[in-house]
Amino acid sequence: MSTDQTPGSEQVRAYYRLVDAHDVEGLISLFAPDAVYRRPGYDPMRGHDSLRAFYTGARVIESGRHTITSLTAQDDRVTVSGVFEGRLKDGKDVSLEFADFFTLTPEGLFQRRDTFFFAPLV
Repeated sequence: MSTDQTPGSEQVRAYYRLVDAHDVEGLISLFAPDAVYRRPGYDPMRGHDSLRAFYTGARVIESGRHTITSLTAQDDRVTVSGVFEGRLKDGKDVSLEFADFFTLTPEGLFQRRDTFFFAPLV
């Protein structure tokens, strides 16, 4: 088990840097072409086109920053908890905890991501 030194943990850290920087194409490149992303309040997103539509339109977050408080990597799985602070598209400022569960392909791409926020429909 690792907390920092695996390729999967570096891939996950890169994801949060890219999403906070609004680099949609960069973050999508971390996902396998047939990846599935599940997030409460949304239908499962499948594949790059669905992810792109989410990050460029459907996502209710306007801007913000993710801070990782815990990261555990083992085999093809990475589990993260942290805090997101930012602004929603409706102008509301938020600070809330989240948990993410990533499953990676043998090539190190995200095959599946499941997100949970400790708030409704973010």
